[in-house]
Amino acid sequence: MLAAHMLEFIDQFLSDASSFLWGYILLFCLLGTHLYLTVILRFPQRHFFTALRYYFHRPQGSDGHISHFSSLMVSLAANVGTGNIVGVAVAVSTGGPGAVFWCTLTGVLGMATRYAESLLATRYRVRDAAGNLKGGPMYALERGLRCKWLAVLFALFTAIAAFGIGNITQANAVSRVLAESALQVPSWLTGVVLVVLVAAVLLGGLQGISRVCSACVPTMSIIYIAGCCLVLGSYADSVWPAICLICESAFTDQAATGGFIGSTIMIAMQNGVKRGLFSNEAGMGSSPIVSAPVNTPNAVQQALVASTGPFWDTVVICNLTGITLTTALLARPDMAVGSGDLLTHSAFTSVGALGGILLTISLATFVISTLLGWSYFGEKALEYLGGARLITPYRVLWVIAVFVGSVIPKSSIVWNFADCANALMALPNLICMVGLTPVLLQQTRYYLWQNNLDEVDLAIQNPPTEP
Repeated sequence: MLAAHMLEFIDQFLSDASSFLWGYILLFCLLGTHLYLTVILRFPQRHFFTALRYYFHRPQGSDGHISHFSSLMVSLAANVGTGNIVGVAVAVSTGGPGAVFWCTLTGVLGMATRYAESLLATRYRVRDAAGNLKGGPMYALERGLRCKWLAVLFALFTAIAAFGIGNITQANAVSRVLAESALQVPSWLTGVVLVVLVAAVLLGGLQGISRVCSACVPTMSIIYIAGCCLVLGSYADSVWPAICLICESAFTDQAATGGFIGSTIMIAMQNGVKRGLFSNEAGMGSSPIVSAPVNTPNAVQQALVASTGPFWDTVVICNLTGITLTTALLARPDMAVGSGDLLTHSAFTSVGALGGILLTISLATFVISTLLGWSYFGEKALEYLGGARLITPYRVLWVIAVFVGSVIPKSSIVWNFADCANALMALPNLICMVGLTPVLLQQTRYYLWQNNLDEVDLAIQNPPTEP
């Protein structure tokens, strides 16, 4: 009984903290930064197809440990996870169909932010004593903005947030879905399997993570898209009405009707933007950490490739999930939405066993890849704070948290914790990008606007060595 009351208290505290952090100020700061960077950088989203050309480009005479494609796959592995499946379901169940629109818009605008934060992470990368390249917002804050204390705060928030957005929420979501599936897998067994798989890959470091993610991400995405198409095909008559409802609900207050709950414009916006950030993490500063060790001639080339991440993650995967869920709810208004984290499972299983199987496979692979990607982000943040000696204890704690996340009974605690950590990460990173606007403009003007994308920048080829 005492434990139950304690869980309720923690849940309420985190919920209140999340509501405060994700009030009007942070939402407008985030969207404002997205819009600001989109405008001053002349809509870098328009260079999407140029970025695609560099996916498999191997520049001559440049230095780095992984390719553009491998970096993008690790980034997508960390981003494409339960936020795309469970997170969108929570957004729809609490904010209505309109949340899907705001989630998608966050992805489009977030491409400019991902471009900016990746550019700075690569531009201010450093080399450690072992010759490894490292970077991220903490190095941009320290070396570019000359703000060491803010860099420390970002690294601290990232190390903590990794256990929320990249670990506990992921394990919790897959264990719940597997428990509810036809397999009825016990949560403890899911935890054990995840621990073994994650621990085995972590032994290989970044190279091992990048190899697994490069193979896993395209495959798991295709499987999930096939599952969504199965649901949409089964309820084909409701697809267009669902799209219309999503657009209409984004700008009008909606009364409860059919399988949907009532929602206001602000609630839809809050839930959509919050889940959009949780999904693609543009503005948080986590994904740029894996841009630093890339084999690239200049920071802008890598930034362009990285900027496509939010498109695949949010504009494609999250939007497809939202349309699929809304379509299923219109076709099956009797479908319950009270438990948002299981809404996607209900939608997929409503079309038969195949739908449930595709969802289960997708979610399991999404979770494993996210656990791997975020383990690297958190590891580098902690290494910045205390050096390489913290890596082994961190990895041990990471796999323990995977098991805890699998068996924890109250998922709302997990999501509220993740939302709080996301907000605390985003603030220093947003300050960094706005403060280093002159650098962003100088680099973009020379390499992108003046068509020097293949020119080698000696400053990032010979970065300073950490003291």
